[in-house]
Amino acid sequence: MNKLKNPTLVILLCSINAIVQTIIVSLASYQFSNQFNFSITLLTFFIAFVITFVIIYFVYNSVIFYKIDSMYLQVKSEQLKEIPNTEFQLEEVDSITRLDEEIKKLAIERKKENQQHKKLDSYRKEFLGNVSHELKTPIFNIQGYISTLIDGGIHDDSINVEYLKRADKSVDRMIQIIDDLETISQLEIGTLELDIEKYDLTQQLRDILEALELQAKKQNIKLQLAKKSDKTIYVKADKFRIRQVLVNLITNSIKYGVSNGKTLITINLFDDQVIIEIKDNGIGIEEKHLARLFERFYRVDKGRSREQGGTGLGLAIVKHILEAHGETIDVSSKVNEGTIFTFTLKRADV
Repeated sequence: MNKLKNPTLVILLCSINAIVQTIIVSLASYQFSNQFNFSITLLTFFIAFVITFVIIYFVYNSVIFYKIDSMYLQVKSEQLKEIPNTEFQLEEVDSITRLDEEIKKLAIERKKENQQHKKLDSYRKEFLGNVSHELKTPIFNIQGYISTLIDGGIHDDSINVEYLKRADKSVDRMIQIIDDLETISQLEIGTLELDIEKYDLTQQLRDILEALELQAKKQNIKLQLAKKSDKTIYVKADKFRIRQVLVNLITNSIKYGVSNGKTLITINLFDDQVIIEIKDNGIGIEEKHLARLFERFYRVDKGRSREQGGTGLGLAIVKHILEAHGETIDVSSKVNEGTIFTFTLKRADV
């Protein structure tokens, strides 16, 4: 037979019922014989206690607690999404207390899930609004240029070619936004396969700095690879995707740099990891923006960002590419002092 559940409660119930029955029998006996019979009173109490105990044992212990234990298993299974833990069967635990604790845990988890769903729903609405806004600008530009050309501008040599070039530029911007969104979606759902290879990270950085040198000179910003990092360092990564990461971060340092500023790239080795640091002395970022910096379409300075031609997806892509590599990225910044982006890659043997 099963162990008795909560014996204190059972004994209390049996005692209360036995006392009530004893009082009733004793009063009836007193009315019948005008005197109390202690033997009858004691026997009545004993019989009532035993009968109550047997009834409660089968009803309370076997039936009610069987249902409670079944409910506990269902709650536990729902909470853990796996085979329920039945260790409690080896212990003498109050089933009601145990069920109450699990229900409270489940309620807390559901509350957290609801909060997370509300947060995700808020991000979804914000994301859709941002996509609409980002695409609306080039679409309206294209519409305006084409309408002007249709209304007679096509015959005006002073504007026809210029407006076609502007429309083409807006189309390129739309394509860039769509391509970036597609890249993020593929990275998020894991359909974008990485081409992992061993290559020289230092040489890749030299090539990138050379390619961005003209853009940096226009902003009067100096790009520099730290002297201690100017040596061959091999990594295991997708060369094309990591180039995207580096170009995006270095380009951002140029866009938001200051005149006569500098961007310094440093490479450090730690165990089997390579730590890349991209540091500038630009305008910096307020601390309140740092937590959301890698969100899609999030902009610190919306007006300036659009003037610079960014899609607002660059840092989101950077984060997803590194996560796809199983790596992380961190950012620290102070206003008017500069920003530091730091990320890791897997080191390859020479």
